Amino acid sequence: MGNIFLFSLIVGLAAALVLIPFSKAKNKEEKKQPKAGILIASIILLILAVFAFYYLTNLDRNLTSVWVLAIITTAAGALFASGKERIIKAFLFLGSLAVAIIFLTAFLFNANEKYEITKMTEKMEIETFDENETPASVPPQFARNKMKKAFGQVPNTSYYELGHLQIQKVNGEYVYIAPVEFSGFFKWLNGDETPGYFTISATDSSANPKFMKAEMVYTPSSYFSKNIERQIRMQYPQYIFYGDVQLEIDDDGKPHYIRSYGEFISARNGFDVKGIVVVDPKNGKTKDYKLADVPAFIDGAVSPEVVSLQNSYFGNYIHGFWNSKFGKKDVRLPSDEGTEANVSPIFDENGEMYYFTDFTSPKEGVDSMLGYSLTNSRTGEATYYTGNLEESYMDSQGALQIIEKKFIEKKWDGEMPVLYNFYGEASWLTPVLDANGFLQNYFIVSAANPEISVYGTTPNEALKLYKTALQRGGGTVDGSSKAEEKQISGTVVRVYKERVGDFTIISFLLDNTQSYVISSENNPMAIYLQEGDQVNVKYLDTGEGFLPAKELTIKGLQ
Repeated sequence: MGNIFLFSLIVGLAAALVLIPFSKAKNKEEKKQPKAGILIASIILLILAVFAFYYLTNLDRNLTSVWVLAIITTAAGALFASGKERIIKAFLFLGSLAVAIIFLTAFLFNANEKYEITKMTEKMEIETFDENETPASVPPQFARNKMKKAFGQVPNTSYYELGHLQIQKVNGEYVYIAPVEFSGFFKWLNGDETPGYFTISATDSSANPKFMKAEMVYTPSSYFSKNIERQIRMQYPQYIFYGDVQLEIDDDGKPHYIRSYGEFISARNGFDVKGIVVVDPKNGKTKDYKLADVPAFIDGAVSPEVVSLQNSYFGNYIHGFWNSKFGKKDVRLPSDEGTEANVSPIFDENGEMYYFTDFTSPKEGVDSMLGYSLTNSRTGEATYYTGNLEESYMDSQGALQIIEKKFIEKKWDGEMPVLYNFYGEASWLTPVLDANGFLQNYFIVSAANPEISVYGTTPNEALKLYKTALQRGGGTVDGSSKAEEKQISGTVVRVYKERVGDFTIISFLLDNTQSYVISSENNPMAIYLQEGDQVNVKYLDTGEGFLPAKELTIKGLQ
């Protein structure tokens, strides 16, 4: 608290000295005492006003943050003064006005610098998704609904409400985390601390939420000195923060609040992330880290708000500020379909978290995607993927529109569309929810060929259907559109049949020790396949463990 008192004292004293006129008192001795009283009262009031403003707003306590106050006090001081004092204060007013103009117009001149700071490495396509993995595809709205239904696990339930939901990796599992927050000021007075947080699987839609006990005193919903943002500001009065505080859970289940900090690009405008502040919510202890030194358990060191801002810089300012408003040459607008601050967190095969965003044309009525980006959530480093330049990719809004039309009678909608490389085909994977926010299925549609689409009750089920749909529709499989078509005859050694949606997926092993897979959708007679059958198989040599069969002939049946 010492810093804010000292800062308020200095700023309040300086403002009072500028605001109170002294020139008239020199000519009238009898008015000296009243003027001294007015000066003291003005200083006290201004100090209190400055203290209240910075305490309530949590604004950084740098001298540049007082520029508005400087304009007001110098203008009023020049108005009340006379003679040479008026001239001096008029110059101070002009100086503060010049500083204000610089601050207010900085965005016109630092657009190129914003673009250079957020410039991304460019590639054509992301790596092919491993179909043995399960994408973190449970939509946050569905997870939140489940947590609300399990809120009875919280002691003194009426005191609390569910806080902000976010995804992270804990002990190798992808989970959603949501803290329990106070539901109001008087509930905070009575409760003093929150009891813990909820966690639920981000990959298994059938999983149920678990309430984890962890007493937290410093939270976003606490008040006065126990408010987490105020606690951070008191410890780091001059840091520049951007984005909301986030809850991160370490591998021992202990909660930590974090917030991203950085620097202005220029003149209190723009933001460039540099590190994070970590707070123990039980005792309020804080520690700051540069991005390179962030603890391993923290996934979202760079807040989604920061990434969204970076995407805006990168997409809009490629040729400066004015081009972003008028000519719009090469401008690409980041999508607003993300689940957190217009971006969607996803994980790669190594468990690294990235923020996904697709970019579209600024031209109205165009749903063609210009590219997409993945930003590392720990380092802030981003890669922009152009996609296959010979093809036109549909953006996330287009994918959502297809889902809306597909289930128009049921009034189901898509949420959290994310672009994956499934079998070499850029494809949108989107959970589909009903009007009550309950998960109904997973929809996959090709970004280059929207007529190729499937849906299943799980992501892996939808993937199996999508694989056969790509074969039927002429799409690519396993990253190669030039897979050689071959033919073989043999005896069936083992057969496995699995019902997926409206069709059956048949996997079979021949006596050559090679496995094949085919769907009853494009070969209905395959459902009669048995061990010992003599078959003739036409397949694509993709190099997979289960080669996709295009045709299957069973000797004696066909």
